[in-house]
Amino acid sequence: MTVRSTSSCSAMTRKRVAVLISGRGSNMAALIEAAKAPGYPAGIALVLSNIADAGGLETARKAGIETAVVDHKSFGKDRAAFDRAMHDVLLAHCIDLVCLAGFMRLLTPQFTALWSERMLNIHPALLPAFKGLDTHKRALEAKAKVHGATVHFVVPEMDAGPIIMQGVVAVRDDDTEAALAARVLKVEHTIYPAALKLVAEGRVSVVNGRCLIDGNAVPDAGSLIPAA
Repeated sequence: MTVRSTSSCSAMTRKRVAVLISGRGSNMAALIEAAKAPGYPAGIALVLSNIADAGGLETARKAGIETAVVDHKSFGKDRAAFDRAMHDVLLAHCIDLVCLAGFMRLLTPQFTALWSERMLNIHPALLPAFKGLDTHKRALEAKAKVHGATVHFVVPEMDAGPIIMQGVVAVRDDDTEAALAARVLKVEHTIYPAALKLVAEGRVSVVNGRCLIDGNAVPDAGSLIPAA
């Protein structure tokens, strides 16, 4: 792991992004691909995992991106110490923005405060509906007509931060959990890079707990056209 001097951070133009993963990192891969585009305002500078053999680490290495591991098991039940260790790695790499992409650890309020309005997460549901796990199964059981994904800023309460962007799919009569999940994942891979772009460009503000894009309210999920 390369450690940079924080004194050099101010000279960097594109926003430096760290992606935190615990598994294969399909959303991480989508962010890496998006960041290759000319003019994209952010670069994926680091992929950090709490799991040493997370599949996404090898994907990042093949893309020429630096990786780091902070093994949560080494800290036992001391979540604050684990978060401090991650924070130190992020600072050493001059990170501006953090994207959670299947990072399966609850973060402390202290850590989320340090990265307030600079840490994004993607959730496979149309928040505030279906917070937590098993979102596709729960959407089917609830006979939801639409489902989708949400990119939001991270706050101490799980899946409760200000919404930056949402994408919608129609729930089909013959949907299975796997089929619905696959369509939602395609939406995730589209909206996460788009939301990161808006944040990196400085176009997102938070007013009274709600995101504004260029001063306008984020569209309500009910007004979005479902993806095919």
